[in-house]
Amino acid sequence: MGKFVVKETNTGIKFDLKAGNGEVIATSQVYTTEAACLNGIASVKENAAAAVEDQTVEGYEELKHPKIEVYLDKAGEFRFRLKAKNGQVIATSEGYKAKAGCMNGIESVKKNAPDAEIVK
Repeated sequence: MGKFVVKETNTGIKFDLKAGNGEVIATSQVYTTEAACLNGIASVKENAAAAVEDQTVEGYEELKHPKIEVYLDKAGEFRFRLKAKNGQVIATSEGYKAKAGCMNGIESVKKNAPDAEIVK
């Protein structure tokens, strides 16, 4: 079972969504308040089942929000970001060398986020 781990940083508070094995699946931005961070978690839970927009294929179909965007970063690695209904990025992934790993990460978010407990 996955969990959201809330932690303080030097500049605010953020969360990591971790899979049952402890691996970080997705990370949030840094929020200024714990309440804002918890709202971000609620938004991830609500939007985790969003459709996937694969921006790595030519002529991809642009989807409406909420959505999960798959893209290539500057280092040529595959990443995904979950966007809420308002278009704001609410969670991002690490870089993956292979697209299959990135797609597995998305499936892990879809599976783990909706029922994940929140750990502070």
